[in-house]
Amino acid sequence: MILIIDFGSQYNQLIARRVREHHVYCQIEPPNITPAAIKVLNPEGIILSGGPASIYEKNSPKSDSGIFDLAIPVLGICYGMHFMMAALGGAVHSTGKREYGFAELIVKKQDGLFKGLNKKSICWMSHGDSIDKLPAGFKIAASTANTKVAAAVHAKKKLYAVQYHPEVAHTQIGKKMLRNFLYDVCGCKRSWTMKSFARDSIEDIRQTVGDKKVILGLSGGVDSSVTAMLIHNSIGKKLTCIFVDNGLLRKNEAQKLKVTLKRHLNINIRFVNARAQFLKALAGVIDPEKKRKIIGRIFMQVFETEARKIKGAQFLAQGTLYPDVIESVSAFGGPTSVIKSHHNVGGLPKKMKLKLIEPLKYLFKDEVRLLGKELGQPPELIWRQPFPGPGLAIRIIGEITSRRLTILRNVDDLLLEEIKNAGYYNKLWQSFAVLLPLKTVGVMGDQRTYEYSVALRAVTSKDAMTADWAKLPHTLLGRISNRIINEVKGVNRVVYDISSKPPSTIEWE
Repeated sequence: MILIIDFGSQYNQLIARRVREHHVYCQIEPPNITPAAIKVLNPEGIILSGGPASIYEKNSPKSDSGIFDLAIPVLGICYGMHFMMAALGGAVHSTGKREYGFAELIVKKQDGLFKGLNKKSICWMSHGDSIDKLPAGFKIAASTANTKVAAAVHAKKKLYAVQYHPEVAHTQIGKKMLRNFLYDVCGCKRSWTMKSFARDSIEDIRQTVGDKKVILGLSGGVDSSVTAMLIHNSIGKKLTCIFVDNGLLRKNEAQKLKVTLKRHLNINIRFVNARAQFLKALAGVIDPEKKRKIIGRIFMQVFETEARKIKGAQFLAQGTLYPDVIESVSAFGGPTSVIKSHHNVGGLPKKMKLKLIEPLKYLFKDEVRLLGKELGQPPELIWRQPFPGPGLAIRIIGEITSRRLTILRNVDDLLLEEIKNAGYYNKLWQSFAVLLPLKTVGVMGDQRTYEYSVALRAVTSKDAMTADWAKLPHTLLGRISNRIINEVKGVNRVVYDISSKPPSTIEWE
């Protein structure tokens, strides 16, 4: 196991992902974790993340310097490097100019972290501070034109520090460097797989639940369906799934999913029509965070109503994923900035009457798909594009009305039809439409129109933490736009979103 200490980097999830790609389990903890607590966890290695602060600032996050006396290998990344240097007697200063982007890395000696790697390669920098003075016992291991101490090593104590970000794809040697740290320096084994995760999770759920019952919100997406299969394999018929039609689903989705879920999942499923309840609560609400909170609250109210009908139900299961947690809360008590709250983790009432089970909350989406495959899920469920818990509520910018929902459903249905027909559905992470809160002038049939505009969004990604806008053929985009304007009443303009994540998010709200 590798322990990752969260100093506030938005790349924490990428560090975790890179570790797991090497089949090594990792766990994220806040900076205030004590050396004694670390001893209990007994990690093979520690990674100190980057972060937005400067080590010399007041109230900047710091850990107990005793972590460097545990005889456990430590790798500090960016801010993590600065903390290591300062804690051990080195000095850090402001460069006066932020270094952001590509840089050529020159390795001094090809051993340790850099064993078997190229002497020169490209790395990704993102910092405004640099090392003035190295602590005793440290030597410069790599440099760039602008950064003399791009990497430093204390070989005897197995302490390593890098100024660049090995976890991002832009750093050419990053993956191999982390592999060297995990296997050669820390002595980790390739033991963490979806097969082992499934086995351990099934046993954990079985022990946690005992003879009680669990209810699960089943949306039909890969997250909730994999959660359902995992729990079903643990406790069988003691699981009851509830599919809530919140009135915010895609066109005919409730009916289609009802057929699909019953055909593939041999699980107790109850279907609840709560459309009127959700739409009434959302009437007149414009702020996206309020929408999410309201949807989360109503969602829980529906569940608690259904739970009272199920004798012995004491647990609520959710398909919360790791990116949901990272973007919604300060991860594990660390200083990571909150980006947005998610339906699963942001709308729960403070006095929830059901205990929460989230067996996937440390997994990324692609890991969940692998887990689904391991559990025998059908491809049509495993490879379904993600659909947000709040549904179309966060794809309608502004007020939600029945008319606007109808318009967006028709646009979305047409878009997905064309995407699938063109063979792009399984190549894209997500493809969807957003109804904008503005109308524009158009001309149709020699008459002036004043109708809504819609934005099309299609992205490629591996884990939803970073994403690139999809370079769809212009002919396909033209055909989609033409059909939307001609076939969907209420729309006279279509635009295409060419923003990547970061700096944008995938969803608009």
